[in-house]
Amino acid sequence: MKLPKVVLTIMIPVSFFVARSNAHAQKTGSTLVTGKVIIDGYGAIIRGNLYKKEIALVFTGDEFADGGEVIRMILHKNKIPASFFLTGNFYANPSFKLLILGLKQDGHYMGAHSDRHLLYADWTKRDSLLVTEEAFKADLKNNYNRMAESGIEEKVVPYFLPPYEWYNSVIARWTGELDLQLVNFTPGTSSAADYTYPEMTARYQSSDAIYQSILNRESGDPHGLNGFILLLHIGTDPRRTDKFYNKLEMLVGALSSKGYHFVRIEHLLR
Repeated sequence: MKLPKVVLTIMIPVSFFVARSNAHAQKTGSTLVTGKVIIDGYGAIIRGNLYKKEIALVFTGDEFADGGEVIRMILHKNKIPASFFLTGNFYANPSFKLLILGLKQDGHYMGAHSDRHLLYADWTKRDSLLVTEEAFKADLKNNYNRMAESGIEEKVVPYFLPPYEWYNSVIARWTGELDLQLVNFTPGTSSAADYTYPEMTARYQSSDAIYQSILNRESGDPHGLNGFILLLHIGTDPRRTDKFYNKLEMLVGALSSKGYHFVRIEHLLR
C-alpha cells in the first residue's frame, strides 16, 4: 500500500477533523491520516490505528441473512465482538427479528446501512448524485427508526456505513450534518466480494480467493491488517453456494494466531 503523504499528529476529535478536512479532501482526492484513523478523499473513515493489531469485523445486510446464525455462533465461540450494519429492510423483516435481537444481546454493534439500500452516486461518475439531500436524510432517519423498534438508540451507534459502500464528499457532509460519521471498509482485499456468484463472471471471487487475498494483504502491507475494517456480508444470494462465512472461523483463527484482536467499530476508531 502506498503510504499517505499527509500525517497529522495533533490529537483532536475525529468528527471535528473529518468535518474540517472534507473541503481539502474533496479538492485533492488525498487520503488523510490523524494519529488514530485514516480518512479517504471523500470524508469517510476507512481504517483505524496503523500501530495497533486491532481489526473490526464488519457485516452488512439487506435482503439475505442465511449466514446469520453461523456467524453469530462463530463470534460467540471465539468471544469476538463484531459490527453489523443493516438496512431498514433487514431490521423490518420479521424473519430476521430473532437474529437481530440475538446479535444485540450478544453485545455486537448494530448500525445503519440506509433504509432502502439506495444507490447514492453514479457508478461511473461518482460526483453525480442520484438522491436529493431531503431523500437521503429521510431514508437514513427511517433506517434509525427501524432500529429503534429493536431497542437500538441512534445516539449510541453514530457510525454509518453507506449502501453499496459507494458515496461521495456530499454524502459525507450530509451524514455529518446529522451528527453521524461515515465509515467504509479498508481497501486492499477482496473480502467485500463475498456476495458475488458465478454468473457475475469477471466480478466473481471464490471463497478461497477471498481468503487468500486477506492473508496476502496481511503479509504484504507494512502495517499488516492493523486498524483494518474488514467487510463481509451476513447473507448472500442463493446463486452463491460457496459461502465465505463457512471460512470465517478459519480466518479468525489464522489472524488471532498472528496476534490480532477483534474489536467493535467504535473501539477501533475512538
